[in-house]
Amino acid sequence: MTTAAGGASIAETIVDRVVHAVLEHRLPPGTKLSESILCESFTAGRSTVRRALVLLAERGIVTLEANRGAFVASPSADEARAVFEARRTIEPSIAASAGRNIAPKDIARLKSHLKNEGSAQRSGAHHEAIRLSGEFHVALAQYARNPLLTRFVAELVARTSLIIGLFGSPGSTHCLCDDHVALVEALALKDGAAASTLMLHHLDRIEADLDIGVRISAKADLAAVLRG
Repeated sequence: MTTAAGGASIAETIVDRVVHAVLEHRLPPGTKLSESILCESFTAGRSTVRRALVLLAERGIVTLEANRGAFVASPSADEARAVFEARRTIEPSIAASAGRNIAPKDIARLKSHLKNEGSAQRSGAHHEAIRLSGEFHVALAQYARNPLLTRFVAELVARTSLIIGLFGSPGSTHCLCDDHVALVEALALKDGAAASTLMLHHLDRIEADLDIGVRISAKADLAAVLRG
């Protein structure tokens, strides 16, 4: 029998795996998250799987529908615009704060991250590039030294991935790597004001690349995604 602590750990693993797959666009919006497939994939009981689905729903990654089950969320056009409005409200401030608080070792980590992001884009590792681009924004929030905002940014990044999956052109990613390079250069100079302005323009460019209102449909094999 799975212990309560063990069940919680497995539930967190399910949450992490689903979020990871959403960030990489391997689980598109609308994908049904079958409880039986999740149970089999993670060797978990239904109560553990349901706990994980509730946690995902609380983060806005999953919607729970009575008598139908759980599905990867499908944000509406209005919800998509609201996500970008929220990001524009908080992320420029985060960039400015990171400019004040970031340490040389953090700059080194970001530069290493950018190398991996650039390599993924150049090699055509599309899913990896998408995940890394989102993680860059979460890392900036961490270096601003605000755990609450870090968690909020992580949620917004995951929701943005769903939005890009619905409204983005095939092959689009969260971000343009050159924008990230410019942000790191500003942070290395401790120029929080420049970093804030760059972040605002960066988010505007991401939203402008989307055709919000025109949905793109896609399907995924849940069991195959979870095996990957």
